[in-house]
Amino acid sequence: MNALELTSRLISIPSISGDERAVAEFLGDYLSHAGFEVDLPDAEPGRPNVYARMGNPDVVLSSHIDTVPPYVEFREDEDFIYGRGACDAKGIIAAMIEAAEQIAAAGVKDFGLLFVVGEESGSAGARAANTIPNRSRFLINGEPTQSRLALGSKGSLKVTVKTSGRAAHSAYPEIGESAIEKLLDVLEDFRRAPLPIHEALGEGTMNIGMIRGGVAHNVIPPAAEADLMFRIVTDTRSIKDIIRTITAGRAEVSYIFECEPVFMEKIAGFDTDVVRFTTDIPLLTNWGKPLLFGPGSILDAHTPHEKISKLELAHAVGAYSEMVVRLKEMLSAES
Repeated sequence: MNALELTSRLISIPSISGDERAVAEFLGDYLSHAGFEVDLPDAEPGRPNVYARMGNPDVVLSSHIDTVPPYVEFREDEDFIYGRGACDAKGIIAAMIEAAEQIAAAGVKDFGLLFVVGEESGSAGARAANTIPNRSRFLINGEPTQSRLALGSKGSLKVTVKTSGRAAHSAYPEIGESAIEKLLDVLEDFRRAPLPIHEALGEGTMNIGMIRGGVAHNVIPPAAEADLMFRIVTDTRSIKDIIRTITAGRAEVSYIFECEPVFMEKIAGFDTDVVRFTTDIPLLTNWGKPLLFGPGSILDAHTPHEKISKLELAHAVGAYSEMVVRLKEMLSAES
């Protein structure tokens, strides 16, 4: 299958985070028949990563096989492929695989493909993959960067903030303490707090993703909590300092996930950019120096109209092939 056909096939296999086995097994079977040595090690029970290689890789192409909910079926028109994972990241995986088949057919050895579970929810796949013994010197990670090499990406910090109160009848609010009102006050202070700015990565941001709390409309709420996501441009420590200052004595804080900003490698001749989103790269440190590149736009990812350009997808095949060959030439020249 070429990249267009493979993208449609991958989209047709739902693989929302936590339920990736079917697409992993499909990829394992496909790559085995293509002549790769393939392993499907579980990142967690029933959630296999896919590691395929020709020889002993010193350059590895990598992306993630999971998607966000809800599932969106495949469709296409003359210019675009639509569906969940079209650009994030099944189209990218398809382009990597066609590129790998082409360079293998040209006699290139010692490269690999690493496709992991869970990037959209906790990065369990990347954490497990980072323990796989390897000698890779370069990792080309695939995310939708509009076919530009991303030289930097923001870090992230996931936080849950909890407040406590005292339940009471809503007709007598002076008897109770509203945990929701306390939480709203804390969140308003977060909204007003200035966040660090970086010359290359821009401004740090915060999103209030979810709010939970209360018992009923006529009960003063005894508990409330909110899930926050910070996009980090300096380091997580600076954001934790802000969080401690705002919540001191007012709320309980749990840190769910964190990773620092990352700066990536570049290759002459490729357009470059910086991106605001976070990838698995910070958790794949044992796979060599990172590069970040992929067709499609992050603005289309996670949306009901997720799509990828057929033309851009086809061009990505050549781009990935060129990257692998040029990186291997660099390694050969060093030795």
